[in-house]
Amino acid sequence: MKNRKGNRKPTAHEQRTRRFELRLSEAERAQFLELEKALGLSRADIVRIRVLQHSKKMLVNTTEVMKLLDSIGTEIGRSGNNINQLARHANILQQQGMLHDVLIRDLIPLLTEYIRLQRELEQSIRQLIRLIRGQT
Repeated sequence: MKNRKGNRKPTAHEQRTRRFELRLSEAERAQFLELEKALGLSRADIVRIRVLQHSKKMLVNTTEVMKLLDSIGTEIGRSGNNINQLARHANILQQQGMLHDVLIRDLIPLLTEYIRLQRELEQSIRQLIRLIRGQT
């Protein structure tokens, strides 16, 4: 029974009657033939596996990702601005002798966590950029 989306695997007795043409440069063709030999699969099987079975894993809408990265960058900038404002205010309080040790002790773990999260985000963005570059 065929599901509504038509994305079921073909059965052994089902014939493939539709053709799909792909244009490649000479370098891409050579790379494709090398992949075919290395994997021991036909070209059609390679395309079916890479495009149909693993499409969600390997295809990324780079325009959307870049928009999201841009908004993340904006938020990081805002966070940095807020930290600078807090530091400026703390310096003013320090000069007036009104800065309490309790405030500093409460702020240090928050800033430490912020730095940890920012580093983790930077690593994730670098990995994402590497993945996107590998796709193009």
